[in-house]
Parts: sequence; C-alpha cells; structure tokens
Amino acid sequence: GLSGPRLSGPRSQRVFNIANELLHTEKAYVSRLYLLDQVFCSSLLEEARSRSSFPLDVVMGIFSNICSIYCFHQQFLLPALEKRMAEWDLNPRIGDILQKLAPFLKMYGEYVKNFDRAMELVNTWMERSSQFKAIVYHIQREERCGNLTLQHHMLEPVQRIPRYELLLKDYLHRLPGDHDDFKDAQKSLELIATAAEHSNTAIRKMERMRKLLKVYELLGGEEDIVNPTNELIKEGHILKLSAKNGTSQDRYLILFNDRLLYCVPKLRLIGQKFGVRARIDVDGMELKESSSINVPRTFLVSGKQRSLELQTRTEEEKRDWIQAIQATIQRHEQTLATFHHLNCSLRDEDYTPPNSPNCNELGKRAPTPIREKEVTLCMKCQEPFNSITKRRHHCKACGHVVCGKCSEFRARLLYDNNRANRVCIDCYTTLVGVPPSPASLTSSAYRRRSILEKQASVAAENSVMCSFLHHMEKGAGRGWQKAWFVIPENEPLVLYIYGAPQDVKAQRSVPLIGFEVSLPESCDRMERRFAFKISQSHLTLYFSADGEELQRRWTEVLSRAGRGEELQDHG
Repeated sequence: GLSGPRLSGPRSQRVFNIANELLHTEKAYVSRLYLLDQVFCSSLLEEARSRSSFPLDVVMGIFSNICSIYCFHQQFLLPALEKRMAEWDLNPRIGDILQKLAPFLKMYGEYVKNFDRAMELVNTWMERSSQFKAIVYHIQREERCGNLTLQHHMLEPVQRIPRYELLLKDYLHRLPGDHDDFKDAQKSLELIATAAEHSNTAIRKMERMRKLLKVYELLGGEEDIVNPTNELIKEGHILKLSAKNGTSQDRYLILFNDRLLYCVPKLRLIGQKFGVRARIDVDGMELKESSSINVPRTFLVSGKQRSLELQTRTEEEKRDWIQAIQATIQRHEQTLATFHHLNCSLRDEDYTPPNSPNCNELGKRAPTPIREKEVTLCMKCQEPFNSITKRRHHCKACGHVVCGKCSEFRARLLYDNNRANRVCIDCYTTLVGVPPSPASLTSSAYRRRSILEKQASVAAENSVMCSFLHHMEKGAGRGWQKAWFVIPENEPLVLYIYGAPQDVKAQRSVPLIGFEVSLPESCDRMERRFAFKISQSHLTLYFSADGEELQRRWTEVLSRAGRGEELQDHG
C-alpha cells in the first residue's frame, strides 16, 4: 500500500541516488565475499584436505562463518535490492528490505569477535607454511584481487555494517517524516546501529593494538603491554630534572589508561629503543602543576611507586601532558565508581538466579546454588567449562556457577561467621567496595551483553522449535555431542545451539538461509539413527534426533528456514 505522500523533484532524485548507491556497493561487496569464500577459503581448504600441508582447523578459524555471510548477501539481500531498484517507480523504499537484515547481524557479531584471532592465524601461517603462503600470494596476484592482500579483504565484512548505517542515516535525512518508508527505515537504522557499534569497536580495537605493538617494539619487546584492556593515551620526549643538582636529562614518557612508563634512551647504533626505568600506577596518582618556582615549564607526578619532577620544552607541551594525565586519572576514578554502581544494578538484572540474594542482602544470607549440571558456560566470562582446565565453582555469595579465574577472590561473608569464602569478581567488588585490580576490570559488568547472550530458557518459551539433539560438524574432528537446540519465534531463521537448557549464552548461532536439508547418504557413514544433515558451501552439520517424529519436524522447520520462507509468512 503506497498511500503516503510521493516524493518528487530533486529530493526524490537524491533518495533514489542513495538507494542506488546501496545497490552498487552491495554488488561490489558480494564479489569480495565471493573471493573470500569461494576462492581463498576453497583453495586453502582443498590444500588442507588433500595434502594436509596445514591443519583444516586453521582455515576454519580464519574464515569463521564467512560462508553464511556470503550466502545471505548473495542469495537474499542482493537479489531483493536488485528487484526493488528495477521497480523503484512503483515502490520507492528500502527500509523494509534492510529491516530483514536484522536477524542476520548476529553473523557479523560472530565474525567480528573472531577477527583478531583470524588475523593472527593468517600472519602465523604465512610464516609457518610455504604452501599456505604460495596459495595466498597466487590469488593476491590475480586481477580480481585488485592488488589487495587477503587481510584487506577480510576487513570488508567488519567495515560493511557501519557503511549501511551511514547510507541509512543519509537516506532518512532526505526522507520527509510522513513518507511511507520512514518508520521502516528508522527501525532498520536502530537495529543496524547496534551491530555497527560492534564493528566500529573492533576497528578501534585494531587501531589500539597497532599502536601498542609499536610501543612494544620501541621498548625492545620487554614490557608486557600488548593486551586488549590497555590503551595508549600519549607518548613523547620529556626532560627530567635531577633532584641532586637540577640538571635536566632526556627521557621518554608513555601514558596508558592504567600506568605511566618512565623510560630512558638505550644506546644503539640503529633504531631508537628505550628501557623502562619506572612504572607508576594511575591508581593513586597525583599531579602538581608547578614544581620548582624558579624553573619554568615544570610539573610533578607522584604515585605509589615514585615521584618525578618533569620539564617540557614548550608551554603548550606542558599543557598537553597535564590535560592527558588529569583526564586519565579522572577516567580511572569514574571507572571505579561506575564499576561499583554497576555491580549493584547488575545484580538485580534479569539473569540473577531465582532466590539469590539481592544487593543489600549479599553475604548476609546463603544463596540458592544453581545445579552445576545445568550450566555449561561460566556465568561471568562465558567460557565453556571442561573437566581439566576450566572446572565449575560456586560463588558462595550469589550462587552463580563460575570458572576458577572468575572466582579467585575471597571475601568475608556474614552468614558464615565472617569467614573468608570463594566469591566471583562482581560479589568481591560489592562486598569489599573496590574492584580487585584494574587488570581485571574487563569483567562481565563491563562487556555489553554479547550477541549470543539469549538466555536458553527464555528463548525456548517462545520458540518455533526446541529440543535436545546430537550434532557433529563435518571435518571438525570432534565426534557426536549432545546439545539443546532452539529456533526462537522472533528470529525464525536462526538456529541457536546451547550446552544445556539453563545456559545464559548460546555456544553458537547458525543463520539458516541458504542451507539445504537432506538425509545422510551411505557415504556419510552415520552410526546414529534418525539422522539428517544441513549443508551450505563448505559447511555440513549432522544431527540425530531421539525419534522419527522429532526428525521429521526438525527437517521440515529447517527446510523452510533454509528457503527463507519464514520471512514471507511474517512479512
């Protein structure tokens, strides 16, 4: 129904141009995805399978779920945009199409999350395996690669979602508020903006890591600074005033979000390097703007470890350093305050287990512990448990089931006659009043809830289909595993795999569009009954149900989702 006002004149031309640009960039994007999935990934998989020059897992780890992303764009989004642009005069809108992108943004979450690891794998194996390197170089030299490296192409999916966001903002800006497509476009923008933030965060994270690596090399690889919680804030030459005789010496200062490194130049013939003379924590650091009255452009930094009297070459430089250090101290104090506040509010959020103490009662009464068998992932860091390196522990304050790393803290609990008990990081902070140490601040309170965090029990209550199944991935080298499978009603084209029905977070999500469902052939050598499989590009997943009826229902639901039919129904 196109009852709303139609656009005319230059304004409608601009709206058309933006929609058209979306189509053209989508075409280019799909050809990049084709390169990644059907050329790079296929060639490397072929080599790994036929000649075992490098492990199959490495290739899987690099390309993660790129085949799902490629299938979705090539079979679904691009054709929908082409069809729409061909009939633009009759139906000038794109908001409705982009809204359908929303459930598939999860794939991007997974891809972005795996991106750092994928990059590391590429760099490692380029050095480690001559065959790997030869295949990659051979493809990079092809004309369709446009002189760009594999790593460059791998960045495309990370950058694509922010691109949709920009185009949509521009599009909405040109649309009158009462236009038919306004509401749909606005809804799409809201959904896409959240995912774009994940991508932008990943891009910023890579920038941050690059800067950290440069400093790491500057310090001769001796200082352990390359980790995701560190952020380089400012670095540069500075003069240090000697306490004995007031002479000044050339020094180098490096400021991070949690510490200040005070360095001295090392004597070398080539390439400047520095050695760390002192590390001063931002926690407890103080700054005095002027130190010696008779020496200009000086300031004093004092901290737990030591005090430094520093001098800059210009007034402007002094101002910059003071601003940077002050802002870092402030941010650190805010972080501590927020962290304390967050802990209290997080306690009362939806995933506090039933009957567990609220913030005010914490430590004053014993919690109702959750049964260990009902949880397969740590309820804090969401890493999967295993019997050797990641064992299950109960937090004695809130009752959550957590891993050793997230519960290596002890706090005195009133209900246990003030004896020290094992507690999780959040309870430690709430009970003791300060977080354990800045390094552990990456805790759960801080992470935005991840894309896979859809509580299994909540999803199952409103699902198209859910049950236990055994599953196995072709070529992954692991045998059959039992898991809890859910297709949620509000995302009828995505299959969630949970370790158990009580889990807070899925182990993985599989976007179903473009998957073919079939019964196993004899060559699949299935040793389980009531089996079926779904395949797409290089990925084949096998399932086995507990009975014929369950097998029939799953194959039916999965076939429809694979054809994207749910969309038409709900459309």
